[in-house]
Amino acid sequence: MEQTLSNKAELIELDKKHFLHPTSSIQAQQKTGAPLVFTEGNGIYLKDMEGDMYIDGMSSLWNVNIGHGRKELAEVAAEQMNKLAFSSTFSGFSHEPAIRLAKKLADLAPGNLNVSFFTSGGSEANDSAIKLVRHYWKVKGFPERKKVITRKRGYHGVSMGSTSATGIPEFHAMTTSLAPDFLYAPTPYIVEGEFTEEDLMKAAQEVRKMIESEGPETIAAFMAEPIQGAGGIIVPPEKYFEEIRNICDEYGVLFIADEVITGFGRTGKMFGLEHWDVVPDVMTIAKGISSGYVPLGAVMINDEIHRELIKYSKGTLFHGFTYSGHPVGCAVALKNIELIEEERLIENAAEMGQELEKGLKYLEEKHWSVGRVRNVGLLGAFELLADRDKNTRFDATQGVAGKVVQECLKRNLIVRSVTYEGTDIIAIAPPLSITKEEIKDIISIFDDAVSAVETTLK
Repeated sequence: MEQTLSNKAELIELDKKHFLHPTSSIQAQQKTGAPLVFTEGNGIYLKDMEGDMYIDGMSSLWNVNIGHGRKELAEVAAEQMNKLAFSSTFSGFSHEPAIRLAKKLADLAPGNLNVSFFTSGGSEANDSAIKLVRHYWKVKGFPERKKVITRKRGYHGVSMGSTSATGIPEFHAMTTSLAPDFLYAPTPYIVEGEFTEEDLMKAAQEVRKMIESEGPETIAAFMAEPIQGAGGIIVPPEKYFEEIRNICDEYGVLFIADEVITGFGRTGKMFGLEHWDVVPDVMTIAKGISSGYVPLGAVMINDEIHRELIKYSKGTLFHGFTYSGHPVGCAVALKNIELIEEERLIENAAEMGQELEKGLKYLEEKHWSVGRVRNVGLLGAFELLADRDKNTRFDATQGVAGKVVQECLKRNLIVRSVTYEGTDIIAIAPPLSITKEEIKDIISIFDDAVSAVETTLK
């Protein structure tokens, strides 16, 4: 143990000097070092260098859908590396894993989303979707159709285009320039005060007003997550996406669904929009496609868009990444999807989602500060409120959600908070392999953590 701790101290110092962490506090890293250094994973658990086990309540970054430590994916990766570690897909070259995965995705996707463009992850997928729809309109003779409507509190990634599509101001403030021609419609969520389902549905009509105000002839696409993840697990009203689909059809606007978080079983269905029987024109996927074992993402387009691109595109499509259709990534994704299907993890996500719902409602009944509980499958959240009857927020300086997250971490549960616009939201998204007993363990930790924080509030 002494040698391990010595090694940990060395690693933390090296981490401070040489590793600039994504979406982290640079100052905190230099002051306290990495809070945890993980060495192993198994199922829903992660083990750190001191041998302590933690429940990975967020599937790391919403992506380890099949759970940690699956040797089957390591074996497939090694087999593919030994056979064909890498081969370019530029200039029309191809290989079997990419072809097989593209066909499998076509079989799984709703409607006629039958064509895939591969990327290394979600940010690249969303960037590519934006470029492809603008290219689509340009080659068809409508270059003025370039504006993309997204939503406030929406998260689509951190590359230039996807950052610009993201509707969270903190991500915009980080940079000195953003891509032009992005518009941010309201999302069906009200931060504070009383509201009804009808109030939430007004967000859809705001999209219509925005299209009419800007001019339909200037709008390329509307882009949205079925359930907003980083924005706070915002679940839309029942008729919201049906209305959005109708609005897009009325004005000839393409509908891009960002299924990066909600895809591959997270919500108890293969893709999130299936809960509302709505089919997008373009769909972006990543995260759960490989359960995080290798970086991989894709843009899926429907047959109509594909036919038009074939008809009107001239010469080379000047867009692509070195690792588009990486053979190892595609092979691992195929095996990952096979395991999701064989082990009925989507069905398990739906069943365990019911258990999570029961647990969240228990927290709401027991704790005066817990309200607005919600989940779809294994994507859930609860909010911390000063007065939940009036939907009144705590003062942001109290940092209530952050305190609950820290109390959970003390009890070896990793979850995350969402505090944009003064909200205190706790998000939960465990691996789809989770059991009923493990759900109970999570709820028990939440119970203790909220109790600990509530004693400091009143």
